[in-house]
Amino acid sequence: MARLKLRVSPGAREDAVVGWMGEALKMRVRAAPEKGRANRAVERLLAAELGLPAGSLRVVAGQTGRDKTVEIDGWSDAALREHFGG
Repeated sequence: MARLKLRVSPGAREDAVVGWMGEALKMRVRAAPEKGRANRAVERLLAAELGLPAGSLRVVAGQTGRDKTVEIDGWSDAALREHFGG
């Protein structure tokens, strides 16, 4: 299981993985940051990007902030860094 730090910008024009910002992966999601919508959008986007079912990852820290930590089953920290060009 890998842990990935994220910096999320909700309310964006499009859903996108932007790239690395220090130790965190920068993401943009269209969803508003209310009632967990942005968190669910982050989980969907990452699952699609990694070819995983949505249940394979979950936001484990930062549910109400822009800085989040996600746990991802089936990936290592090094493999994630390589996949996202870091």
